[in-house]
Amino acid sequence: MATDVTDLTFESEVLARSEEHPVVVDLWAAWCGPCRTLGPIIEKVVDETQGAVELVKVNVDENPQISAAFQVQSIPAVFAISDRKVVDAFVGALPEAAVREWVERLVKAPSEADTLVAQGDETSLRRALELEPDHPGAVVALAETLVAASEPDEALKLLARIPESEETRRVGALARLAKSPDGAGALDAASVEPRLDELLDKVKGDDDARQEFVDILETMDPGDPRRDHYRRALASRLF
Repeated sequence: MATDVTDLTFESEVLARSEEHPVVVDLWAAWCGPCRTLGPIIEKVVDETQGAVELVKVNVDENPQISAAFQVQSIPAVFAISDRKVVDAFVGALPEAAVREWVERLVKAPSEADTLVAQGDETSLRRALELEPDHPGAVVALAETLVAASEPDEALKLLARIPESEETRRVGALARLAKSPDGAGALDAASVEPRLDELLDKVKGDDDARQEFVDILETMDPGDPRRDHYRRALASRLF
């Protein structure tokens, strides 16, 4: 099944996920006849990859930022994103055989490290990093495992191996919060707002308070409206 992506969720649903596997972005509109022809075809073909490729759909009329980023001039327009970069694209309603050939080019055989990461246990993740020391999936998964095992310092050291991403920021925030002497790492949903309100009065001149404030935001659900509210509040206090 395809996921509907918006300007607000593009970072988390496309760019971040493209670090794990290719993401196909289908740009369409309700008034576009060829889009209605292509849609079922590309969904069927991507489903055949059994998760090796992910499909998302973007309504260009409702998401102008994404349309502008891709410089869309005609739809349907389909882009393949891998490791946050466009690696292939086509425009128009291709026949099923052509779509299948295009999608199959995106699928690469998983490495031994990929297979170990999919197993998910700590031993497998450490073995994956022996094979590929900078494997992003293994680094993030093992770092999160270490945070849960009360080893946040090792988690932070591990995350430093790879470039920053949404996932490394999230797990790094969890690690720093786990080290907090006042138990910020154990905040429940009801405690988040009071803690952020308390920190907001300190962020201007207290580096530790500012870091904790940002870390709490990083661990919140991207769709939580409080996240944007407190980001704006932080900016108003700092600038």
